[in-house]
Amino acid sequence: MAVQRKVHSAGFKAKVALAAHKADRTVNQLAGQYDVHPTQIHAWKKQLLAGAEAIFANGAKVASADAEAREAELYEQIGRLKMELEWMKKKVAALG
Repeated sequence: MAVQRKVHSAGFKAKVALAAHKADRTVNQLAGQYDVHPTQIHAWKKQLLAGAEAIFANGAKVASADAEAREAELYEQIGRLKMELEWMKKKVAALG
């Protein structure tokens, strides 16, 4: 019988990684408390520390880049819809 893997949310991973980073309890104690393997806790802590630098380095830049990409996508969609509308107006005018 196959054992199904647990899928943890990003919030749960962050909470466990922060608890490990605080170091007020051992990793084995945290593993027992959160029912997670100690190796997984070490991996999440390492990922948290590696990603924390990117948060502060790119903070506003990432948000503005996402907004600009979304805006460009929307303008492209508006352009396509305008072209379709003009095409439909020409076809209707030719029929009637």
